[in-house]
Amino acid sequence: MTASASRLRVDLLLFLVAASWGSTYLVAKELVSATSVLALLAVRMVLAATAMAAAVHVRRGRVTRAEMRVGGLLGLALAVVFVFETFGIAHTTATNAGLIISLTMVLTPVLDAAVSGRRLPAGFFAAAATAVVGVALLAGNGALTAPTAGDLLILLAAVARAVHVTSMARLTDGRTMESLHLTTVQLTTCAVLFCVASLLYGDSVPHLVAGLDVAGAALLIYLVLVCTVFAFFVQTWAVRRTSPSRVSLLLGTEPVWAAVCGIAIARDEVSAAGLCGIVLILAGTAWGRVVEQRHHLATTEGALTVG
Repeated sequence: MTASASRLRVDLLLFLVAASWGSTYLVAKELVSATSVLALLAVRMVLAATAMAAAVHVRRGRVTRAEMRVGGLLGLALAVVFVFETFGIAHTTATNAGLIISLTMVLTPVLDAAVSGRRLPAGFFAAAATAVVGVALLAGNGALTAPTAGDLLILLAAVARAVHVTSMARLTDGRTMESLHLTTVQLTTCAVLFCVASLLYGDSVPHLVAGLDVAGAALLIYLVLVCTVFAFFVQTWAVRRTSPSRVSLLLGTEPVWAAVCGIAIARDEVSAAGLCGIVLILAGTAWGRVVEQRHHLATTEGALTVG
């Protein structure tokens, strides 16, 4: 497979992840309440970790100590993302959540550049700003409102997600690790943490499960298999084959997919300002991808020349 074909495959899979995450807000809104956050996360992570562990067993894989150590650390960071994000969704609208979490696409490159000591080109920030303006138009239909407690929790989730993506790239750089193993350890770590936490706060897991009807159970399965197992496996696999900045920009299309789900399923109306926002998000992420790719290639070639 050529390098360009490989990059295209990575990009397409990340777009699918963004689409699944865009649908998460609508699904989570149907399932979660302020008191059931930890129980829902516990069920979601236990089922997801079980599915991943089964895949590891079928492949007769063996998780190494390094994968356990790195996956455990990343799992702690991922648990923080889930806590802030899910509590935030319970206390704000799905639209606001989609707006604020997309700031990850700005925070990740900045954090990655700060850690690596490299400078990002001005064009990247211009592209990111274009996408952020688009998200603001999409979520607010041209209007801005004061942030709620839920909005602030989603903002913390965006910061935590940027830390998670950047840490994943740093901790796995130059190491031979299976993406399947890393994802399994991450989700297992989250499952253990949320099972313990659900015993201390909010609804119990049996109470949550007993309250699910057929539709709720179907939504939970979708949340587990598509939005968790598939999404985080692809993210772990992709971030090791491209840069954190590129991953962040591609996942930055998440609010567009959230809007698509809202329009197609929830029958939400989108104003002219919202449609302009969708165009700006797509344009900004596409522009940012080109800028980041050229900058990455130039930096790599420069390092090879010096070497």
